[in-house]
Amino acid sequence: MLAGASIFALSACGDNTPSSALTDSQWGARKLEALSGEFAAAGASSQKSAVDAWIVGYSAGQQNAAISYDPSGSGAGVNTFLTGAVSWAGTDAPLSDSQVKQSQAVCAQGTAFEVPTYVSPIAIAYNLSQYGLQDAHIQLSPATLAKIFNGSISRWNDPAIIAENPSIAAKLPNLAITPVWRSDKSGTTKTFQTYLREAAPQDWTNDPTETWPYTIGQGAKGTPSVVMTIGQAQGTIGYADFAQVSNLGTVSVQVGQEYVQPSAKATAQLINHSPLNAEALKNGRYIVDVDYATKKSGVYPIALVSYEVACTTYKSARTATFVRQWLTYVLSDEGQEVSEDYAGAAPLPSALREQMMKAVGDISSGDISADDSSSGATSSAKKTVSAVNTARANISSNATFSAAKNTAKTMTTLRTVVNKNNFAHPQEITSALSKEFA
Repeated sequence: MLAGASIFALSACGDNTPSSALTDSQWGARKLEALSGEFAAAGASSQKSAVDAWIVGYSAGQQNAAISYDPSGSGAGVNTFLTGAVSWAGTDAPLSDSQVKQSQAVCAQGTAFEVPTYVSPIAIAYNLSQYGLQDAHIQLSPATLAKIFNGSISRWNDPAIIAENPSIAAKLPNLAITPVWRSDKSGTTKTFQTYLREAAPQDWTNDPTETWPYTIGQGAKGTPSVVMTIGQAQGTIGYADFAQVSNLGTVSVQVGQEYVQPSAKATAQLINHSPLNAEALKNGRYIVDVDYATKKSGVYPIALVSYEVACTTYKSARTATFVRQWLTYVLSDEGQEVSEDYAGAAPLPSALREQMMKAVGDISSGDISADDSSSGATSSAKKTVSAVNTARANISSNATFSAAKNTAKTMTTLRTVVNKNNFAHPQEITSALSKEFA
């Protein structure tokens, strides 16, 4: 089990941990292939509240599965996933091409892919509680935000801030601004920098990365530490997942001719108008191209789109079953409602979720017979192995498949042949045969 991870069972309780409200769920009433044992995951700290709720909801249907999530950050979580130590990773930034290539070593005959599961506003949080401004929703344009975070604007009564806030100008103090930023590699950092780069390109010239580019102000590791640091001192300002900013003040961000406060509803509008990246989609990866420079009315422009990273193929059938079930729950109506209720997330569009469900349903294991021989094959698995043997001759003699051998279409054609012949357990068969026919 990962250090620092927390395990939630159905009986988990606490001020911020959902419990009984989820135990009578529709998911819990479903007949699932039984799983037991521990399943570890790691990644984005921004997802923690949602994952805590998902664990409780999923456990309603799998009471013998103990799931842990280490909110170590996007970069650390992906690195852990790439070692094979966890079943999936949470990340606020899509994988790089090199990471996708590296994943082949731990994804059996497959590769890693991303599905967006958690969408939340990135709030610009500040602490001016001693000046009566905590609920004022200070208004800031993209250019002013960029100048605050690059150090060009250093005091709260700067003329640029006063000009955007005439109704509270007299309250803005002659106080130093202290930017608070993530000291660890963070997808939230990259997302915020991407917003600044696209919405205020003249004032933010840095290329977005997971590392904060300045040393001005104060660094803090992880979202909870950023929020805590802002809360400890007057004049601070930082960026964090809206669900975790607690009682801090939040900035209303300029969009076109209006200023918009962070909310799940306003963020959902942004995602509804943002397409999937076409090039990534060709490779089975679901990456949202967010329009950070939008001018649409009522849209909050700084959205954290957080992803679950999984393998298309796992070495273990048990792990493949768990991840398939887990992502099915997370993307279900119930899973999205849970993250909205308990973590303030914006629900993903249903059409997008339906599209991703197909990819999730294709998650399989790389070696059915080897995995079952070590863990005790179930009758279902034995039938699958038998079907593999039956399918082998049919597929090897199939002309369409033979023509596709050693091409990029091999796996797609293999799945088509398997499904066309109505074999039992087509996903597992596809995976089991892919190695010898690839």
